[in-house]
Amino acid sequence: MLPLTEVSNKHLLPVGKEPMIFHPIRKLAEAGVVDVLVVTGAEHAGQVVAALGSGQELGCTITYRVQEEAGGIAQALGLAEDFAANGKVIVLLGDNVFQDPLRRHALAFLEQRSGARILLKEVEEPSRFGVPVFEEGRLVCIQEKPEAPQDRRCVTGIYFYDASVYDVIRGLRPSARGELEITEVNNHFIQRGDLTWDELEGWWTDAGTFESLARANALVQSSVADPAEPKSR
Repeated sequence: MLPLTEVSNKHLLPVGKEPMIFHPIRKLAEAGVVDVLVVTGAEHAGQVVAALGSGQELGCTITYRVQEEAGGIAQALGLAEDFAANGKVIVLLGDNVFQDPLRRHALAFLEQRSGARILLKEVEEPSRFGVPVFEEGRLVCIQEKPEAPQDRRCVTGIYFYDASVYDVIRGLRPSARGELEITEVNNHFIQRGDLTWDELEGWWTDAGTFESLARANALVQSSVADPAEPKSR
């Protein structure tokens, strides 16, 4: 999102009346997740800390880790190992803006004995994202940004993992773009038969492009005008 990201962290761009990153953190706090780790790049780390502070105003306690280089989402998750203290974690990408409460998904994952859980959502341009591939109703893999997606749903930036995810990350090799890919992590759990999935009911968007940022603002504004949220199942 140049040139904006030359002077500011992308996740500090406004969505509604507050920085983008406030939205996923509020969702965590509303779900009862009060210990939050924010992983940020070094270049604008001071701005992120200044905006979020201790997290008290957002209903949580925030710890920070710096990702020294753009090494991918999986690498960023690897920085959370000590913080997670062998417990289960929810991972939210900072540019995810969505309507559904997270609580029922978090509770479902807590009841899951092991592995991972992902959330899907139908979108207009699935080729921009990871796309699930199903065979006879069974999720067999996730394709990263396929030119001809086989499904209208994408993998949202909302993930749930048990502590074995760090062993998976340690076994990854950088992709062609030099990053540790979260899609590879999810495919590992699929291959071992230890990944569940569900679909978001309300609206969802990323906010990582100018077009999707505008969409996020419109959706948040419409949600404020009509504050009804999807009912938990």
